[in-house]
Amino acid sequence: MTGTPDEALRHDCELQSMRKTIENRLDSLLPQTEENDLVTQAMRDATLAPGKRIRPLLMLLAARDLGCAPAHPGLLDLACAVEMIHAASLTLDDIPCMDNAAMRRGRPTIHRKFGENVAILAAVALLSKAFGVVSSAEGLSDAGRAQAVSELSAAVGTQGLVKGQYQDLREGCEPRSTEAIHTTNDLKTGVLFSASLQLAAIAANASVAARNRLRSFALDFGQAFQLLDDLIDGLATTGKDMNKDAGKSTLVSVLGNDRVHQRLREHLRRADEHLAFVCSHGAATQQFMHSWFNQQLAVHPAFMTAPPLCQR
Repeated sequence: MTGTPDEALRHDCELQSMRKTIENRLDSLLPQTEENDLVTQAMRDATLAPGKRIRPLLMLLAARDLGCAPAHPGLLDLACAVEMIHAASLTLDDIPCMDNAAMRRGRPTIHRKFGENVAILAAVALLSKAFGVVSSAEGLSDAGRAQAVSELSAAVGTQGLVKGQYQDLREGCEPRSTEAIHTTNDLKTGVLFSASLQLAAIAANASVAARNRLRSFALDFGQAFQLLDDLIDGLATTGKDMNKDAGKSTLVSVLGNDRVHQRLREHLRRADEHLAFVCSHGAATQQFMHSWFNQQLAVHPAFMTAPPLCQR
C-alpha cells in the first residue's frame, strides 16, 4: 500500500477507533461477571483479551465498500458475533487434547488460567451467545437473519472449522500433499473469513455475483493469512507459543520459506482482483489488507529484508 504518511496515520487512527467500538460492544454483549462465575470470566477473558480483531474489521470495511449504510443498526452486532466465534475456536484449539498451547495473545491460554473443563464450557457458551446475537440482529429481514445464521453455522460445523481442526489433528503430523494442506488451511482459516464477508454482503443486500467474488476473496485472504502465520511460527513476537508447527506438515515445511513467500504474494494478488471487482463504493477493505500485511514486515524480523507483501 502506497500513500502519504498523513493518509497512513488517518487509516491507523480510524482502525483504532473501529477496534475500540467493537470491543466496547463486545463488553456490553457478553454477560457481566459474577463472583465465582468462572465460565463467564473465561468467556470475557477469551473474547476481550487484546487482539487484532481482523475478522470484524474486515467485515465492517467490506460492508462499507459494498455500499451498506454506516448507521446500519445490526452490522456491529454481526461483527461482534464473528469475533465471539473466533474466540471460541481459539479456546478449543488451545486445550490439551487439541494443540495444548500455553500462550495466546501474550497471555496464558484459557484452560491454563481457568481449567480445561471451564474452557470448554466457555467456548460452548460463546458459540451459543454468538448465534443468539445474530438471530436478533436489527436491520435485517427474517430471511437475512436466517441466511446469516446459516453462513456461520456452516463455517463452524463439520464442513468448516470443525473439519479443519480434525484434519490438522489427525493428518497434520503425517506427510501430506500441498493440495491437502491447502484444503485444511481453507477450512481452518478461510471459511470464517468467508462467513464474515457473507454477513457484510447480507447487510448490504449485495448481488449474488458480488457474494461469489467475496467468497473467492476470503479464501485467498485466508490462505495468505495462514501462510504468514506459518512463516512466523518460530518468532517470539506473535504472543503465542513458539514453534508449535514443529514436526507438522505445513506448506513451509513442504515447500520452504521462499516458495511460501511466492504463494502468499500470489494469493494477495488474486485477493486484490476480487476486491477490485466487487467493491465499487470504496477501497477501504483493500487498504486494510495492504496495510495489515505490510505491517508484519515491520513487526517481524524474519521479513525485514523482504519487499512489501502488498503494493498498489
